[in-house]
Amino acid sequence: MMELTRKGEYAIRAILYLARQPTGRLSLVGEIAGSAGVPRTFLSKILQQFTRTGLVSSFRGTGGGFTLARDPAGITLLEVVEAIEGPVLPNRCLVGEGTCERDGTCRVHEVWGRVRDEMVSILAGVTIEELARAREGSAGDGLAKSS
Repeated sequence: MMELTRKGEYAIRAILYLARQPTGRLSLVGEIAGSAGVPRTFLSKILQQFTRTGLVSSFRGTGGGFTLARDPAGITLLEVVEAIEGPVLPNRCLVGEGTCERDGTCRVHEVWGRVRDEMVSILAGVTIEELARAREGSAGDGLAKSS
């Protein structure tokens, strides 16, 4: 079963929080964590990854904080998921040639490739702006709670 990890879920909550802020407004880790329901230490690591991948800008010192590095209309859900989870791979055989000893003979390999392509297409077709706008004014983020 493919499942978004808790870290991935938290990452989406955090990026949606930042997308709902006025352009240029800096948000503190504690503020994002509280609003998104994400443990602060976990969120710090997520924000570091977002900064490294260019999704979020970080400013240190007094008056510092985090803001989206790009317009939320230009950030896809695929970028957010891959920044935290890595490439979308429904099966390890898709990592690369030679990963599976049955590369050349497996009849299911092509199916896994199609599954990946569909997932990538769906995630790439949804922007963070769309998600943030759709949930404006609500307390939730539209994600199911992890158990």
